[in-house]
Amino acid sequence: MIEQRYTGPVIAIVGPTACGKTKRGVEVARHFHGEIVSADSRQVYRGMDVGTGKDLGDYGDVPYHLIDVAPAGYKYNLYEYLRDSRKALDEICSRGKTPIIVGGTGLYVESLLKGMVLPEVPENVDLRNSLKDKSLEELTAILSETKQLHNTTDVDTPQRAIRAIEIERYYEEHPDEAVAAHNPSPLSSLIIGIDIPREERRRLITERMRRRFDSEDMLAEVRSLIESGVDPETLIYYGLEYKYLTRHVLGLITKAEMERELEIAIHQFAKRQMTWFRGMERRGFTINWLPWDLPSDEFVGAVEKLLENVTH
Repeated sequence: MIEQRYTGPVIAIVGPTACGKTKRGVEVARHFHGEIVSADSRQVYRGMDVGTGKDLGDYGDVPYHLIDVAPAGYKYNLYEYLRDSRKALDEICSRGKTPIIVGGTGLYVESLLKGMVLPEVPENVDLRNSLKDKSLEELTAILSETKQLHNTTDVDTPQRAIRAIEIERYYEEHPDEAVAAHNPSPLSSLIIGIDIPREERRRLITERMRRRFDSEDMLAEVRSLIESGVDPETLIYYGLEYKYLTRHVLGLITKAEMERELEIAIHQFAKRQMTWFRGMERRGFTINWLPWDLPSDEFVGAVEKLLENVTH
């Protein structure tokens, strides 16, 4: 028997790191017979589990997509995410299921909900060579002069910033493709934001990081990735946990420096995530913020009521 194709809005659950998005996504998926499409730029990589907080056991019997779709060491990009996530949405809808986008990579969420379609941008060797000696601050300043397509939450290494500039320069040189990329057809959607007070967010981030350090699972994961042949420079490119743990494993910083610098970086990352989502609201998206500590039944009930307003 072929199920009727789903025609309702997609549900997106967004918020800063450590706010409980996965748990909420699973609750909503179970209630609405849905499947989850991850919107996390690091969870796409196989073998990068602890540092990205995949928590795959939390999904139970809920199907998920766009997790573990690329090998560690690869540099997955926005073009690939949009291509793969649209395919996942089509497959979910063809089964009559509700698509639920869950993640904190604002660029992925916003671009997908906009219906953006991107060309595949090749490497520009000359441009890369001209930028290779610039600092992250200099590169970020160059990027800020572009059309603001790229998500600064993910431009946290020089390599990522250079790639972002490379894409924008490609659009400048190929205006027809830029028009298609910047004039998309938006998806019908309901966006739920996990609203967590700043101090609670900071507490949860610190507690989670301490648990991971105490177990030493993150360090073991990074060592295993390097031993398997993943270039340490690529791990540093991934940013956050992988950047600082790799620098420690290579002997570039002490354990104390690693912990201190990583904690600062994660708090800054969460702040940039919230800046992105507030920016989405200014760009015309409605984000319905629900308290992070709502009981499960109240959270799902609130989503159900909001969904009724979207569909009627």
